[in-house]
Amino acid sequence: MNRPAAEPPEGAGAAPYGERPARLRLEADTEAVERDLSRLVLTLVELVRQLVERQCLRRMDRGDLSDEQVERLGLTLMRLEEAMGELCDRFGLSPEDLNLDLGPLGPLLPTD
Repeated sequence: MNRPAAEPPEGAGAAPYGERPARLRLEADTEAVERDLSRLVLTLVELVRQLVERQCLRRMDRGDLSDEQVERLGLTLMRLEEAMGELCDRFGLSPEDLNLDLGPLGPLLPTD
């Protein structure tokens, strides 16, 4: 079934029928965008790192891990924490920058 093409809505910025509307452009500071995106990604990685660390501590307290596993996990978590510090330095962020304020819910990451 053939339907006639819909007319574009009238108003500001509407292109005459048959013409393509001009693309809207957002002028953004590329350095600020890169920094904010880096901050978001590193925040998520830090959140996952802390969750994994807590889970490891719970399993260790329950006795679910062998001494070898505890040693390996401890070393891995230390290396990951060092890597996070290096990434924060590279992007000019401090660990405090990664703790997003969730308004009434409080900060995303625990401050202990």
